Amino acid sequence: MARNIVERHEMPRQKPEVRRHNFQEVALGYDQAAALAEAGRCLDCKNAPCVKGCPVEIDIPGFIRQVKAADFAGAMKTIRKENSLPAVCGRVCPQEDQCEKLCTLGKKHTPVAIGRLERFVADWERANRPVSSMPAHASSGKKVAVIGSGPAGLTLAGDLAKLGYRVTIFEALHKAGGVLVYGIPEFRLPKAIVQDEVDYICKLGVELRTSMIVGRTVTIDDLFAQGYEAVFVGSGAGLPKFKNIPGEHLNGVLSANEFLTRSNLMKAYDFPAYHTPIRVGKRVAVVGAGNVAMDSARTALRLGADEVSIVYRRSRDEMPARAEEVENAEEEGVRLDLLTDPIRIDGDNGWAKSMQCLRMELGQPDASGRRQPVPITGSEFTMPVDTIIMAIATSANPLIRQTTPDLECSKWGYIVADEQTGRTSKDGVWAGGDIVTGSATVILAMGAGRKAAIDIDKYLRSK
Repeated sequence: MARNIVERHEMPRQKPEVRRHNFQEVALGYDQAAALAEAGRCLDCKNAPCVKGCPVEIDIPGFIRQVKAADFAGAMKTIRKENSLPAVCGRVCPQEDQCEKLCTLGKKHTPVAIGRLERFVADWERANRPVSSMPAHASSGKKVAVIGSGPAGLTLAGDLAKLGYRVTIFEALHKAGGVLVYGIPEFRLPKAIVQDEVDYICKLGVELRTSMIVGRTVTIDDLFAQGYEAVFVGSGAGLPKFKNIPGEHLNGVLSANEFLTRSNLMKAYDFPAYHTPIRVGKRVAVVGAGNVAMDSARTALRLGADEVSIVYRRSRDEMPARAEEVENAEEEGVRLDLLTDPIRIDGDNGWAKSMQCLRMELGQPDASGRRQPVPITGSEFTMPVDTIIMAIATSANPLIRQTTPDLECSKWGYIVADEQTGRTSKDGVWAGGDIVTGSATVILAMGAGRKAAIDIDKYLRSK
């Protein structure tokens, strides 16, 4: 029987009317039959354009070839050569804009579901726990410090540990994972998945020190004094931004960072088992339209809000969130208030009660390439809300730059680093991920970690 390469195998999901009331994972993953059938769609191209779209350059045809042969342990070994976080990437990496976008099959049909196959292999490993055959490297005795345990730091730490370096990760929070644990909700990326990936990195010999705030507990110069010969900064961009409109000081107005951190890392969704409550009103407005905004809106629904709206000043075509996250949000009941811009928050007795907004229309493209929103005169209206979550942007925490004066930073506070190597202005210091680029994707941060690991190895070998 000829194989069917046309139809892509859909991912099974919880039904919207069920999942909006729980924090269990929405996407349920392929079973073995679906994975084998989907892998069978791969054309096994000789030039492998999909690999060029992967920031960490996984041998995609190679691991899919092994899936076709039901060699799932072999497929995981192939993936692990370049990717230390496959279960994470298989869930939250925007494959549709990277590897799958370049898939040859996608030129005439739908592309191979590369991300879903990666997730299947990673989940198979978690369920079956095959014996790892990670090649051992003789210890170089050289110490490398990694600031931040997000995707960039974890990737770099794993890569350098495999090369025999003594790597220590310094994490400011009490749990490792960075944005993977405090930013992404349980229903998209379960905490147990992240912990397994962190455990894998630690089994490679990486030391993890939590509750260590670099810039307060210790400085970069202190780390050099302690014998570290290279330092990688992967501290992310977790400082929230607001719109600076009247009324943002009112109770009931909070950043997406605080809202998601309370829910995810501090487990407020499991109150009172965990004593970290969140006050979620009946009418919630989330300002912004990226993945963080979708995560906030869907979390608010699950925490008991009656109505949740995404308030965005552009149209649907300009929304930066992944299409599947927008689709999931709408299916669950999140309303999209597009071409709408808040200009004032009004309150009563110190609490937010409503939001004054303007209707917008799209003008000429701005510097980002998206059409600039222009207010429509006389279109002001009142939106009754009692909780407002600002999910518009984040910036770099100033602690590291304030305590490392010889580290060059941009006017926005991000560390200036070479795009190909991660090298900074300070000798022996590299940086990558959101602390360099501003808010971006998990896989791009991982790519930056891999590039920096290669250059750190070259640097330390030359000493």
